[in-house]
Amino acid sequence: MSIKQFSAWALALLLGLQIPASVAADATTSTPTYKPPLRGAPASRVGGGSRGADSAGAPRIAVLAPDHTGYTTQEQPNLYWYLSKPVATRLEITVINDQSIQPLLEKQLETPIQAGIQCLRLKDLGIKLKPGVEYRWFVGLVADPLHRSNDIIASGTIQRNAPSPALQEKLSRADKQSIPFIYAEEGIWYDAITSISESIDANPRDMTLRQQRAALLEQAELNEPASFDKIQP
Repeated sequence: MSIKQFSAWALALLLGLQIPASVAADATTSTPTYKPPLRGAPASRVGGGSRGADSAGAPRIAVLAPDHTGYTTQEQPNLYWYLSKPVATRLEITVINDQSIQPLLEKQLETPIQAGIQCLRLKDLGIKLKPGVEYRWFVGLVADPLHRSNDIIASGTIQRNAPSPALQEKLSRADKQSIPFIYAEEGIWYDAITSISESIDANPRDMTLRQQRAALLEQAELNEPASFDKIQP
């Protein structure tokens, strides 16, 4: 808040006037607060860094997932991940679950891919998640097809749950800006990230939205993707 804005705010208080909305917004810029489900589940996220001798300067991958199994209410959710630098080598995304022998999804992504936060829309691929089933998803950079032990891999877990009646009621009364806050408060990680990311896609230069997503990422200790968001125009 500038000195001029603060003076106007303080004068309004002294005179019993209504505080201008723009000043109040600057004074209390809110960010979503993620409340993890009370499950006590073990850590399930795996970071993506090169294990080979040529790891210096290699790209880093991070799935935008919490360190426990994240929830979604969607049958075909979006999966977001981060790439630290542009790549032209082979990239693969895999989705599996313990109830099936065959992977639910194995897809090779088109390259080159620019650095930043990426999105895979399961709806575009006709992939559906079953309720109550835990899935693990992987993003893998194939540095050398002949030596797959050098792949750079990041992974997270996701589970689809039906929304509670209370959540459905909140969402029915919410405006678009409030939806990420509601999902985060209810512990629905993937829907919180998706709703705010879709708003960013529609308004890519809106730094308030990017700061809100960065705050969510920092709460999950995804600091590098969060820092990327903070420096975007």
